[in-house]
Amino acid sequence: MSVVKSPLSEQDRKTVGDALQGALVDLVDLSLVAKQVHWTVVGPRFRSVHLQLDDVVASARTHADTVAERASALGVAPDGRAETVAKTSGIDTVGDGWNKDTGAVQTMVNALGSVITRMRERIRSTEQPDPVTQDILIGLTGDLEKHHWMFQAENA
Repeated sequence: MSVVKSPLSEQDRKTVGDALQGALVDLVDLSLVAKQVHWTVVGPRFRSVHLQLDDVVASARTHADTVAERASALGVAPDGRAETVAKTSGIDTVGDGWNKDTGAVQTMVNALGSVITRMRERIRSTEQPDPVTQDILIGLTGDLEKHHWMFQAENA
């Protein structure tokens, strides 16, 4: 049941809804991974990495809200519940305990790289059925790529 009438055909709504749901899950999980690393990072670059992680968390949370609201506008109920995120995210889990700054940076390089790869697939899949959603995905992917670059530069 959808209480919101979508301007898209049923097939396009399914394609776009799947892309938005996948993006939502990845963004929610990215914010959680970044926050976990933020709390446990140690080492000589603690402060700079700690602050950089907060930027990723804020960015991921803002984009997650935009993605969820776009899904809602198209009549697709977004699902950001912990159970759904745990089952469907493509980001590797973070180990427990403390994270040395170099390892923390590599964790974020890997997590961001994984999310970016899937976002680019979603950009391609939404080109025809919904350029508005594609535009949202392009913008947020550009932001994630900036974070990815900055973390890569940390361990260069």
